[in-house]
Order: sequence, then C-alpha cells, then structure tokens
Amino acid sequence: MTPGPTVRQWRRVWTCLLAGVLLWCLMLAAPAMAREPEVLQSTVQRSADGAKLSVRLDLEASPPVEDALLKGVPLYFVWQADVVRERWYWTDKRMGSASRTVRLAYQPLTRRWRVSVSTDGAPNAAGLQYALHQNFDDLDEALASVSRVAGWTIVEPGRLEEGVDYRAQWRFRLDLSLLPRPFQIGMANQPEWLIEVQRSFDLPTRNDGEGAPATATGDTR
Repeated sequence: MTPGPTVRQWRRVWTCLLAGVLLWCLMLAAPAMAREPEVLQSTVQRSADGAKLSVRLDLEASPPVEDALLKGVPLYFVWQADVVRERWYWTDKRMGSASRTVRLAYQPLTRRWRVSVSTDGAPNAAGLQYALHQNFDDLDEALASVSRVAGWTIVEPGRLEEGVDYRAQWRFRLDLSLLPRPFQIGMANQPEWLIEVQRSFDLPTRNDGEGAPATATGDTR
C-alpha cells in the first residue's frame, strides 16, 4: 500500500494555496495604473513676451472610452501648467499658472466630433464657458487636437527675472470628476479610464538674444 501524504507535505500544499490566494487579493486591491500618452514634443520658449508652452501627445482612446463617447457621453481633459522659483529657505514661489479644459463630444446627427476649449476654470462641467470650438470628421483628428497646445502663455511678460532659476511643470489628464455621476462609480480602479501624463524641467535663465526666445525641452518627470 502506498503511504499517504505526510503532515509536512500537507502543510506545504496549504502554504502554497494560501500564498496564491494572498497574491490574488493583492492584485485585486492594487491601484490601477494610469494610461500615459506618449510625449512627442514638450518645449517652453522664454522671451520678452513671457514663457510659452508647446506640447504634443500621442493620445489614444481605449475601447471603453470610445464606446462611452459614441453613446453621447462627453469627456473633459484638463491641461495645467505652473512655473515656480525654487527657494531653499522657504516654499517655492509661484511665478505663473495656467489651465484649460478641453471638452470632447460626439454628435450623432452629423457624425462629427466636436472639441471645445475653456479657460475659465469652472469647478463643474455645467459652468464651463467655451471660447473656441472645432469640428472633426474622425476621432483620431479630434484626439490630436485635444492632446496638443502651441504657444500657450503660462507666464505673463515681466514676471521672470534674468539670471534666475525657474522650474516649469505641465500636466495633462482626463478629469473623471466632470463626467456624469453614474460613470464615476468604480472608475478609480479601471486603467482604461485613467489617462494622465506630466513633465517638469528647468527654464533657461535668460532670453537668448534680442527677441529670440530661449527654449527648454521637457524630458524629465
């Protein structure tokens, strides 16, 4: 007769099973990682006109996001940029800040995509006032418009001193708080809905010649 498993062998089996269950629970409880669009361009030009930001991203819509858009749910993307003067003896001094909200919506009657830009910083979707509207024939063109800024003034003229170190940071994200309430439930752990990317970098310490802007490339997090 073949002897049955020993107590030690049973303990090993139960230990492996318990470890597997714990690992599965940790995977379920782990926070979902945001989908980070690829940064194709990120530059800031400093001149007598202040600091102007230009960014271009490779933004794609996941199947759940595209499905929601096709069902008539608008999405809201937020651009945020800040320029600070770092101080070792005190908190950083903010020299400039800018934000804009970009609304992307599908229009079933015309089968076109509409991109609207707001800079008033309203706390809710209903209060946003839009200054610019553009229509596109397909989603890729609309996403390309949503995910880029060009010559965006983030520091007004006269705010930056020559020879002083400044640090700039920009952030782009899908603002889930502006979606209809039913869509917000449970989205915090769905990576398909977590879209965010940011970069920070040092500004040039001075303008590069008369009227020629000095350019910093944002390649650090």
